Amino acid sequence: MQRKPTDKKRRVWRTRARIRKTQNGRARLSVHRTGVHIYAQIIDDIKGVTLASASTIDKELKGKLKKTANIDAATEVGKLVGERALKAGVKEVIFDRGGFAYHGRVRALADGAREAGLNF
Repeated sequence: MQRKPTDKKRRVWRTRARIRKTQNGRARLSVHRTGVHIYAQIIDDIKGVTLASASTIDKELKGKLKKTANIDAATEVGKLVGERALKAGVKEVIFDRGGFAYHGRVRALADGAREAGLNF
């Protein structure tokens, strides 16, 4: 028996469907947020590989951050993933918020990635 999809799952599907229509070969900046940490990946969907990633559990950020579940931490993760993406040769990405609202930590991560030089 199939279960009815949750509201979050529907938001994820709707977001990914829009991304597929407008992607045009660009890499995808995917965000996942939990109550304690935030994670970001630059994904090449054509090849099926992760080009760059960063999170609040990275060794580089662990010592710098006082808390991992706030806007300041999300901004630092965004800057770090942006720097790593530029090193990997990625300048243009499409933002995949993954069903999360573009607000708070998700928005801070996007702003940090833009500060680091990513275009989306």
